[in-house]
Amino acid sequence: MRILFIGDVIGEPGRRLLQRHLDPIVDREHIDFVVANAENAAGGFGVTPEVAEQLFGLGIHCLTSGNHIWDKKEIFDYLDATPALLRPLNYPATTPGRGVFVGETAGGVPVAVMNVMGRVFMPPVDDPFRRVEEELTALGRRARVIVVDMHAEATSEKMAMGWALAGRVSMVVGTHSHVPTADERVLTGGTAYQTDVGMTGPYDSVIGVVKEDILHRFRTGLPTRFRTARGGGELRAAVVDVEEDSGRATAIRRLTILEDTPA
Repeated sequence: MRILFIGDVIGEPGRRLLQRHLDPIVDREHIDFVVANAENAAGGFGVTPEVAEQLFGLGIHCLTSGNHIWDKKEIFDYLDATPALLRPLNYPATTPGRGVFVGETAGGVPVAVMNVMGRVFMPPVDDPFRRVEEELTALGRRARVIVVDMHAEATSEKMAMGWALAGRVSMVVGTHSHVPTADERVLTGGTAYQTDVGMTGPYDSVIGVVKEDILHRFRTGLPTRFRTARGGGELRAAVVDVEEDSGRATAIRRLTILEDTPA
C-alpha cells in the first residue's frame, strides 16, 4: 500500500493547492491513505471545524496538528466529536480531543496515525517518548501500519524519535518547521523517516508568512501581526510504500509541486 503525508497546510493558499492537486496526486501515485498536518490551515494559525470539513471533503483520511491546534477556540468541541482530527497525544488527558486515530483504506487495511509533539523550544507538554510507548501498547495489534507525526522544532529530537521507533512503526515524519529536509530514508527494521516534510502553502514567503512581517520582527524585536502570504505555491509531501501484512516501509520519497501563480 502507499501512504501520502502532506506537510503543514498554510491557510487558504494551502487549501487551494490541495483542491487543485490532491486528486491528481492520489490517482497518479496510487495512494491508499492520506494524512495532512492542518494546524495552520485556517488563516495560517489553527484550524476551524469548517476548514477541517473542507479538508476531509478532499479525501484526506486523517488530520494531524501541533501547538497551534488551540488557536481557534471553536475547534475545542469539534476535536472531541471528530476522531480523525488529532491533537498531540502528549497534552494532558483532560484537554479536548485525542492523539491517536485508527482508520482504514478503501481495501479495509487498518492504519493508525499518532500525533506527538516535541519539548525542545516548544510549549510545555508531557514526555513524547513515554507517551508514544504507552499508545503503542494500548494500540496492540489493531493496526500493523502505523504513521507517526512528530511535531517538533529540534532536528535532533525528531531524529531521536525516528530511531526510538525504528522497526516498530511504519513511518515517522516531522512537521512544524515548514522547511523540507533532504534526509528521507528507511531506518533499520522498516521505518520510513524524514525530519521535516515541509509545508503546503505560499512559496514566496518566510515559512508561509508575508516576508515584510517577519523582517520587521527580526529587525525591531517588536510584536508584529503575521499575515499569510499569497505569492506562488508549494505542495510538499512524502510518499511511503508499506507492506500491508508486516507494516514495514520499503520506500520513501519526497513529492514537490511548485506553482508560479499566486497561491
